[in-house]
Amino acid sequence: MKILFWISLFITFYAFFGYGILLFVLIKIKRLIKGKPVLPIVDMDNLPTCTLVVAAYNEDGVMEEKIKNSLSLTYPASKLEFVFITDGSTDGTAAIVELYPQIRHMHSNERKGKIAAVHRAMDTVNTEIVIFTDANTFLNTEALVNICRHYSDAKVGAVAGEKRVYADADNATAGEGFYWKYESKLKTWDSELYSVVGAAGELFSIRTSLYVPVSPDTILDDFMISLLVAEKGYRVIYEPEAYATESASQNVTEELKRKIRIAAGGIQSIIWLKSLLNPFPIPVLSFQYVSHRVLRWTIVPFLMILALILNFIIVFSGDGSFIYQLLLIAQVAFYLMAILGWIMEERNVKVKIFFIPYYFCMMNYAVLMGIRRYSLGRQSAIWEKAKRQ
Repeated sequence: MKILFWISLFITFYAFFGYGILLFVLIKIKRLIKGKPVLPIVDMDNLPTCTLVVAAYNEDGVMEEKIKNSLSLTYPASKLEFVFITDGSTDGTAAIVELYPQIRHMHSNERKGKIAAVHRAMDTVNTEIVIFTDANTFLNTEALVNICRHYSDAKVGAVAGEKRVYADADNATAGEGFYWKYESKLKTWDSELYSVVGAAGELFSIRTSLYVPVSPDTILDDFMISLLVAEKGYRVIYEPEAYATESASQNVTEELKRKIRIAAGGIQSIIWLKSLLNPFPIPVLSFQYVSHRVLRWTIVPFLMILALILNFIIVFSGDGSFIYQLLLIAQVAFYLMAILGWIMEERNVKVKIFFIPYYFCMMNYAVLMGIRRYSLGRQSAIWEKAKRQ
């Protein structure tokens, strides 16, 4: 029982913090051997041709701002195209896009989901690079340049941008912003070691020639598309100086809805990408994939519960030394803080220190619910948009 307790505790710690520590050490060793990596120099004359693709559904509240943001991005005009798809939109989204002749607009009255819209757009793209971004996110001026400079390296098959979450300092969803800052650091180190394991749909790009049309029932299309590129032996680079900013979820309930969908998609992706679990073709990629993604999306939430139960049994059976008592107190205190965070969020009380434990527990609860939803076949590939601040 004690061995099982320590294994559960170790894997949980490793998945969220230990892997980050190990990555940091590996990066330091790599830099001692090969030196710090040098970013490619931006040569505006030799940048590849690229297409910015935006799939939008009922986004009339932000569409005009999104278009203006897209048209203001720095990139050689002769090498840049814009494609906006508004399939199924029933508000004024399509009409707004029609006001801008610089944008190639694709629209169908039928809503088949984001990935179906992206497939339609990709059939028309003939540039070297395609960049995907969401309608409700806004890019920094140099985003496209900072992404496309990496394609001067033939080993690079995809480049992921950074997701930045804007949240009021006193808002309950501050935990979301904290989480994404930590994830950004992990992705930076992943990229430097070898490759990012999955891109976020807010901003990512691939070589058009490497695009593989994923199944229409794919839940995490951005994750699947980028990892299919990595599976072919190409690197997926992370570029934090190309970033997409969006507002935090309106509340934790809305964020939970989004996390459950992501968790269901994570299980689907692990099943479909089982070849990446084989360490022999690309060992470093498999190591990163299991450490950063697979553990979190499969066994860690169960191990958290198991560690707490075993800790109780060990202590109250009289078989536990002081260290077990101390760990039990720490676990109970952590979960009490999470419960307090939940109660305060329900009452709209802003005490930020309790929301990080609450957000952490909410993420792991979402994994459990995501596994359940996917197992029961209840998760649609069509995105149910979370309300934002």
